Amino acid sequence: MPSADEDAAIARGIAGDPDAVELPTERIKRMRPAREVLAEVLGEEKAESLTKRRGRPALPAAERKVSQTLRLDPDVLQAFKATGEGWQTRINDALRAYAKSHRMLPRGC
Repeated sequence: MPSADEDAAIARGIAGDPDAVELPTERIKRMRPAREVLAEVLGEEKAESLTKRRGRPALPAAERKVSQTLRLDPDVLQAFKATGEGWQTRINDALRAYAKSHRMLPRGC
């Protein structure tokens, strides 16, 4: 939560912004999700195409990749990057193959 001074500074910034619009609580309560409004204005099919989630579906938490900082020798990194798109997956595959060959992973992985 902002302090009283921070809150006052935020309020001054809002008051000084010519593009800021204050919305009364009653108007906020009448607001509806874009998906619902777009369906009424554009039709169900067009609204669905505009609001469709992009990308791959989320994996279960146990199957998700983990973000990790990894320091590599520059020549190794360049060699993988030179292979084009998917170089990070190929690094993962190379590490998996090493871990499997050295029996570092649980059975079935």
